[in-house]
Amino acid sequence: MNRENVVRHQKRVLAAIRRYVIFFLLIAFVISCCMLLFLHTMQTSVGITFTEKGIRTAAILTMGNVLFLSFLCTVIDVVRRRFMVERPVRRIIQGAEKIMQGDFSVRIKPFHSIDSDGGFDVIIDYFNRMAEELSGVETLRTDFIANVSHELKTPLAVMQNYGTMLQSPNLTEAQRIEYAKAITGQSRRLADLITNILKLNRLENQQIYPSVKRYNLGEQLAECLLRFESTWEKKSIDIETDIEEEVFVESDDELLSLVWSNLFSNALKFTEAHGTVSVTLKTEGDIAIVKVTDTGCGISKETGKHIFEKFYQGDTSHAAQGNGLGLALVKRVVDIVGGEISVESEVGKGSTFTVKIRRAANGDIQKDS
Repeated sequence: MNRENVVRHQKRVLAAIRRYVIFFLLIAFVISCCMLLFLHTMQTSVGITFTEKGIRTAAILTMGNVLFLSFLCTVIDVVRRRFMVERPVRRIIQGAEKIMQGDFSVRIKPFHSIDSDGGFDVIIDYFNRMAEELSGVETLRTDFIANVSHELKTPLAVMQNYGTMLQSPNLTEAQRIEYAKAITGQSRRLADLITNILKLNRLENQQIYPSVKRYNLGEQLAECLLRFESTWEKKSIDIETDIEEEVFVESDDELLSLVWSNLFSNALKFTEAHGTVSVTLKTEGDIAIVKVTDTGCGISKETGKHIFEKFYQGDTSHAAQGNGLGLALVKRVVDIVGGEISVESEVGKGSTFTVKIRRAANGDIQKDS
């Protein structure tokens, strides 16, 4: 550490000497030119002649003035650099070191110097913005790891418990089947979690590129809804549909299929037995509007603000049925295809998710070939 301080001090001294030499050469050149011009003017205009002794004296005084002015400029420059350059640089370096150590709460106070509009205050402003962004990313990363760990441990713990219970020799055949089904269900949930994490990671890193083609949106909605027929029949849920015909879109059908499947799955999951789930498809100008409405538990306004965040689950009573990634996937897909998604909900009365997508040109009168 002492060696570093010595080296740093030597560099500082050499820099000061270099600046002094620069100022000396600059001032010597300027003053010499001025003196020569002055002497020439005096001789030609006024007719004054200078003796050798007078010239020698003037040269010595001029050299003294050059040395003094060079020293004065160097001191002024050192003081200026100390307060206007070294201080802000030192403060920025200290902030950067704290960020390197993992402290993303550091913020640097601006200096409000004379040249703040184009100087270090601009750099400090961008530094503070960077620190704020890094702080947000770090919070998301920490929450993501914590949530993933929790979501992984829950099904693993259930599988371990049922696996231990299956080792009991006194189980009936019905109990063995029940425990085996529970393990299968939890393993499927674990597999879905990992699959969704991978999908979301690929979507967020733009590793999935939409394969655009023209197709009938109403037919896709009907096909996706029919996949959940066993679910709504098991819970005796009424399905209401109002799907406008001949509505075509130009988009990635596989990605949009993921959107409808997640919205239908959530609607059926949060709707109690004998409830109602409705799906509508309408058009307004060149926009196709899909609404998925349920009569489930609903969500609060505060929950609605975070509903599309990863691992966020507003209704923890249904947490065992999902992993909090479905709507995050939906939001990312809708953004990728250039659409919009919103939610309207009231606690105890249900929710309505609205997706808006641009229709294909003349899609209302041309059939897909």
